Amino acid sequence: MLQQRKYTRWFVVLAVMLALLLGSVAVALSVGELNVGLGEALRMIVLGGDETSMEYLLISQIRLPRVVLGIAVGGALSLAGVILQGVYRNPLVEPFTLGISGGASLGVATTIVLGLHVSLGSYLLPLSGFIGAFLIIFLVYTISSKKGAVNVHNMLLTGVMISFIASSAMMFLMAITSSDNLHGIIFWIMGSLDEPDGGLIKLTLFSSLVVLAISYLFVQPLNALRLGEEKAMHLGFNTNVVIRVLFVLASLLAGICVSVAGVIGFVGLIIPHVLRLLFGSDYRFLLAASFLLGGIFLVLSDVVARTIISPNELPIGVITGIIGGTVFILLMGQKRKGK
Repeated sequence: MLQQRKYTRWFVVLAVMLALLLGSVAVALSVGELNVGLGEALRMIVLGGDETSMEYLLISQIRLPRVVLGIAVGGALSLAGVILQGVYRNPLVEPFTLGISGGASLGVATTIVLGLHVSLGSYLLPLSGFIGAFLIIFLVYTISSKKGAVNVHNMLLTGVMISFIASSAMMFLMAITSSDNLHGIIFWIMGSLDEPDGGLIKLTLFSSLVVLAISYLFVQPLNALRLGEEKAMHLGFNTNVVIRVLFVLASLLAGICVSVAGVIGFVGLIIPHVLRLLFGSDYRFLLAASFLLGGIFLVLSDVVARTIISPNELPIGVITGIIGGTVFILLMGQKRKGK
């Protein structure tokens, strides 16, 4: 009976989150420097419109791609965060703690300083970002592995140290480069959903959905890891394989997000943490809920970022940090009062 009530509660919460996600999409499509009615926006998306009209171009070429990318990146970063927190059994771990953002930033900064993106095409920036993130993931994994076993504590410490090294190297490049290159590096580091390439947006969405599906194959091991690696092994799970697979999946997913949208921090930390405070730590619920709430959070943050000082636009990382940190502090305060 209690299990049935829990499942019913999960279903209701996920249904509400899905409805909120659709609502956030509606707000993102309609609200901006030029407001467009929701009905008109949906008609343009479904039926098309006058390709020369400002409204149609605004919806189809600017707002809709940003919404899709916001859902993909927000969901992916939250999913990567909840997986890594489960692997490390540490609620303060997020994708960027392991140096993924530092590696991607260093890759992009190197490409900009060398001017390779000018001669080899704009695709080189996201590609160099992903390569930088992948190299950091490879280093963390290789250094932390010993005789076929993975030590999660060493992996975390190694990631933090490599993150510092990558960040310092990037700051060195920023110090010696020209002002034009410096502007390009800073703009990318701030994070943005303004990605004009539909192929990269589709790749990010597809990757996030695939990793979400794969992660549900590891629900039982993730729940068992909450008891510790030794107890999870006694329950019959090969913790070394589980940790390796989940670490690589979550890290590569975060690397894709960073390479496409830049550094958008705090999403992978705050969303899983809020859900744990409100609904507990069962990964059967947490994985899907983190993906949906992460998408909602980033889509609405993007709306705030591009409207609060319109016609100018704030970096979306500023909004995610302010809103996420404030919500987290309020929730922690309420939790202490409830004790």
